Amino acid sequence: MTSRTRAPVIIAVPDLISPSYFPAIAAVDLGFVRDEGIDARLELLYPVTDAARALRDGRIDLLAGAAHAPMHAFPGWRGAKLLMALSRNTYWFLVMRADLRIARGDLAALRDVRIGAAPGPDLGLRIMLEDAGVDAAARNIVVAPVPGTAGTGISFGVTAANSLAAGTIDGFWANGMGAEVAVRLGTGTVVVDARRDDKPRGLAGYTFPALAANDESIEQRPDTLACVARAIRRAQQALRDDPERATDVGKRLFPPMEAAIIAELVRRDAAYYEPRIDTATVSSLIEFGHRAGLLNGDGSYDVVAPGFSGAFVR
Repeated sequence: MTSRTRAPVIIAVPDLISPSYFPAIAAVDLGFVRDEGIDARLELLYPVTDAARALRDGRIDLLAGAAHAPMHAFPGWRGAKLLMALSRNTYWFLVMRADLRIARGDLAALRDVRIGAAPGPDLGLRIMLEDAGVDAAARNIVVAPVPGTAGTGISFGVTAANSLAAGTIDGFWANGMGAEVAVRLGTGTVVVDARRDDKPRGLAGYTFPALAANDESIEQRPDTLACVARAIRRAQQALRDDPERATDVGKRLFPPMEAAIIAELVRRDAAYYEPRIDTATVSSLIEFGHRAGLLNGDGSYDVVAPGFSGAFVR
């Protein structure tokens, strides 16, 4: 039986209207996966913690999400592995109400605020505050899900931006699309860009966007997974070469405002579209897992699937 006669490969993304996992989205929408002889479809599955459990239970084939997401469902990294990076570095933004007038990087100014953060990504925010010496409890900084985000059918970043505009939260920790929408509406100010800012030190190394599969799929369908990974690599290169290709994807999948923005966000992020996962990146990810309470002990962890560095070519 060829891959063309199999059921479609399901690639879950926890946030669709976003640049965070865009190489995987573009690989499907632009036909690169189809060119590899694979029938694939995208599934929006929020939050990423639920998506990780779906990967564990075999309800999806691949998860294009945060690299640390498998730790939520696969204790000790047993049962799942990363195939490639979708891009490098922690990719979230801390955006606060514009009228608070908090300067870029001034985390010490946070007090008596509610910050919306999705389950899973919220760990990065909590550790960032800790690294900055900010005692969230003492300062009455509440980190919690954005109201109305329960369920699988929402894209978190734009929902958070809308909640900020409505006044139901004071800030949010989310993707570049949510940040850009809030800035353009005049309701939010970027306080931290985790990918680019150097304070707190090590912020960029917490986690990164990655493609993950469970061990059963890696064992039983290695060629299929290699085809998908190769297609995503092609999408990374295509977007680096011509970020405007993102607009066509956006017009098919996003609301009009976000479709008009996505190419600019991809242009900003394109330099980070690298598939390789090196040992330093794995070490940082494991350290993050320990600090977040997702890993226990000092054991070794098989994080990247054998033969999948994300850097292979046909």
